[in-house]
Amino acid sequence: MSNIFIFPGQGSQSVGMGKDLYDKYPVARAVFDEVDNALNQKLSDIIFNGPMEELTMTANVQPAIMATSIAMLRVWLEKNNLTSISADISPFVAGHSLGEYTALCATGAISLSDTARLLRTRGMAMQRAVPNGMGAMAVIIGLAPELVSEICKNAEQQTQEQYAEDRGPDAVAPYNVADVANDNAPGQIVISGGESTILRAMALARDAGAKRAMLLPLSVPPHSRLMEPVADEMRGALDKIEMRTPIVPLISNKTCAPMTDTYEIKDALGYQITHGVRWRETILALPALGTTETIEVGPGNVLTGLTPRIVPELGARKLEV
Repeated sequence: MSNIFIFPGQGSQSVGMGKDLYDKYPVARAVFDEVDNALNQKLSDIIFNGPMEELTMTANVQPAIMATSIAMLRVWLEKNNLTSISADISPFVAGHSLGEYTALCATGAISLSDTARLLRTRGMAMQRAVPNGMGAMAVIIGLAPELVSEICKNAEQQTQEQYAEDRGPDAVAPYNVADVANDNAPGQIVISGGESTILRAMALARDAGAKRAMLLPLSVPPHSRLMEPVADEMRGALDKIEMRTPIVPLISNKTCAPMTDTYEIKDALGYQITHGVRWRETILALPALGTTETIEVGPGNVLTGLTPRIVPELGARKLEV
């Protein structure tokens, strides 16, 4: 039996996450304290006490989820008299979007302080990239990814045609982007881009037979072409940190294959800013790598719920600490 530790992305947060670990275990307290110091902010206070509106700000929630996940992992390691992940524990690691940064921290590739600062930079850059209210994300239920991708293209074309009709033939619709941001599981696709184009894509998806098309409570459109300035900023930030070869390979959101080369990893982290998270394909790749069970390390249980929907024969559970 071979496990893989997987780390969640944005959306798994809740006020109070990790507070019990902070109170009971010095090793967990040290994680939150180090993140606070790295960011020069009492992020732990927002994590433990809220308000939720402040926690869910992109610049806060990304390092917050990472810190909680690493605290959980280090408590588990200490309880099992271990100092780090190894191939015997988890021959590979994977993470959903920001979870890739957590996974790399867990494998020793990036220090905890550097990971916190990178995610703060990532979150702030995302907030700056698109004016508030101009971006959107939506989940589409019941359609194949290829069809959703085609719907996104049609939505962009129709949005531009309508804009040119209203404003003149040379007018270019602003923020006219709709991209597949997350291929999470069979029949669950998240799209991301400009609000008006996403709304049009949702209508087209319903016309195409989607069971559901629902806006998500986010105005930042990650994993879309609107994030190109973020990708440039993150590449610069990644160039400035020391990245070591991970103890175990990362299964990349970019390739859905194991990756250990630090240059390739940095490139993949820049790439994922403007491209979709291929989570369904990542989980589909696991049986061939000898994996029999996914273990979600972090707040929530979103990824644990997705695993059996993608590969029913794979076990899926949360890390118990």
